[in-house]
Amino acid sequence: MSNNLKFYIDGAWVDPAVPNSLGVVNPSNEEVFAHISLGSKADVDKAVAAAKRAFKTFSVTSRAERLDLLKRIVEEYKKRSKDLALAVSQEMGAPLPFALDSQVGVGALHLEKMIEVLKTYQFEQAKGKSLVVREPIGVVGLITPWNWPLNQITCKAGPALAAGCTMVLKPSEIAPLDAIIFAEILHEAGVPKGVFNLVNGDGPTVGQSLAQHPDVDMISFTGSTRAGILVAKSGADTVKRIHQELGGKSANILFPDVDLELAVTKGVAGCFGNSGQSCNAPTRMYVPRDRHDEAAAIAKTAAEKFSVGPADDPKSRLGPVVSQIQFDKIQDLIKSGIDEGATLVTGGTGRPGGLNRGYYVKPTIFANVSQGMRIAREEIFGPVLAIMPYETIDEVVDRANDTVYGLASYLQSKDQKRAQEVARRMRSGNVYINYPAWDAGMPFGGYKQSGNGREYAEYGLEDFMEIKGIVGYEAA
Repeated sequence: MSNNLKFYIDGAWVDPAVPNSLGVVNPSNEEVFAHISLGSKADVDKAVAAAKRAFKTFSVTSRAERLDLLKRIVEEYKKRSKDLALAVSQEMGAPLPFALDSQVGVGALHLEKMIEVLKTYQFEQAKGKSLVVREPIGVVGLITPWNWPLNQITCKAGPALAAGCTMVLKPSEIAPLDAIIFAEILHEAGVPKGVFNLVNGDGPTVGQSLAQHPDVDMISFTGSTRAGILVAKSGADTVKRIHQELGGKSANILFPDVDLELAVTKGVAGCFGNSGQSCNAPTRMYVPRDRHDEAAAIAKTAAEKFSVGPADDPKSRLGPVVSQIQFDKIQDLIKSGIDEGATLVTGGTGRPGGLNRGYYVKPTIFANVSQGMRIAREEIFGPVLAIMPYETIDEVVDRANDTVYGLASYLQSKDQKRAQEVARRMRSGNVYINYPAWDAGMPFGGYKQSGNGREYAEYGLEDFMEIKGIVGYEAA
């Protein structure tokens, strides 16, 4: 029996207060393949009330109880991994192997890391005759995006559960089916009723109702900077904590000493991963001016090896982008790059040859991109790379930091000491030197308009807690 048209509230699958269905579109073929219900303020009120009731008991559970719960969730999550991968592949276009290994796999890693953190995390610290205590913040609203849906659900729900919070999740209505399966996983794992609640819906209705709700103590939001600003404004009247992971326009600086072919090829792959739909993608590649043309030629070769096609085609390395709106935005930005005088190295507007249906974008490389062009300043969220020449390291650091965003920076150099020095000058929440492996234990989040707060491991856990000072506390 499908739960797609229901919400998960107070430990049960329930019908929406007002019937209002929405078709879920498969971006590989533009066809509706499932329907969900869109919630209303009444559904949010019901879910928040359940979470508020549950907080009284769940907030005082022991570390051992919450560890056991998280372990059961991981066990159930792994049982449903193929179901999750198929849902993600169909709803947002990730090729099936990538959906299973990366989209679903990263969720398991976040949950396992939170178990590791919770085992030893110090919730209390004695300071003389005083005690500093970290306590769960309360009822939290989780608003998650479509591009890495399980990554964002698990790196919010995991620490919320570990902290002792209760929650209401509003996933993206574009890619909601994986979240429904996730709710089924938590139910099977025995999450106490009211601790986790799911209400599908759009941002202006369900998202805003959560942000404005007086009984919601915190909103953890991942999405565009534009939407994040609206969430922050909606939450301001109740002075709730607004935790945000927003947009990015990450610079990738190739130092003069790099192995250019290796650095450029990996840089293209990093930019194009997930069809370019990653907020921390290295979309601005800065290369020494005297090697600019060489870098462009390498990038062309690398880009043209990316086969584009349906998510269920084993030959597809890049699936479609998620929607018509996203496709149109990317096409407009590619056109702007051409119109503003950047050199189109490969790709361009329109679908790749032979693909007449589906939101497919040509893997695109621009060279001779200047700092003021739209493709150098706006988040494209598609497989589009801008190559930009520079003269000196000091100059390129200034140019890389010249953006409203500050999520990530990438540095490629054989001189580890020099790269470390430059890393300290980057105005971004993360700096990656020489394409390191992903690390679930590092904090993730941004400077400037890329957000507030941090996710992953103990850094994410701490953002779901309040700090209390008990003065005059003498141990018995």
